[in-house]
Amino acid sequence: MSTNSSEDRMLSFAVGAVGGAVAWLLGYALTYLLAAPEIEESPIQEIIEVVQGEPATYELVGWTFYNAHFVDTVFQGIPVFGDVTRNFIGGDGFSELLYLIPVGLLVTTGLAIGRAQDARELSEGVVAGMTIVPGYLLLSAIGVVLFEIGMEGVSGAPALLPAIVLAGIVYPVVFGGIGGVLAAVTTGGS
Repeated sequence: MSTNSSEDRMLSFAVGAVGGAVAWLLGYALTYLLAAPEIEESPIQEIIEVVQGEPATYELVGWTFYNAHFVDTVFQGIPVFGDVTRNFIGGDGFSELLYLIPVGLLVTTGLAIGRAQDARELSEGVVAGMTIVPGYLLLSAIGVVLFEIGMEGVSGAPALLPAIVLAGIVYPVVFGGIGGVLAAVTTGGS
């Protein structure tokens, strides 16, 4: 194993991790653009603003972004009901098209990383696409804390374990890997 190939692998890993973080940030930003106007006028926003004295738009958009990964929002300490989970996408909530944001960005990022790493074999593509996991996982874990809202003994936040496992690991592994495979296939791999 040469030093150069070890350095190349570390650089590829770092580029993938940065790509994963960028995909997460872009996903949140797109969700913000699509959901924030409706959130700002929502009853839950009005309640939070009355109790806390300030809006919680970025946190509520965060809940919606996690919901787009099938991660529920958990409300704890609700009198009489106890803990309650909710997904704000579908039904009377936001459009189901929000589910496509993380999928599209992760496939695109996996494809870009696979192309940047010149993945020609399917296995190379999968590995290249999955290098986005660390960056996506890190921000998925941090986001749970950043998007928590607590007021009057009641709190709401994305469910921790699903946020880490589903949003932080499963989504980037599956969809980043698919993007990496697409890179290999479209580059002339087998």
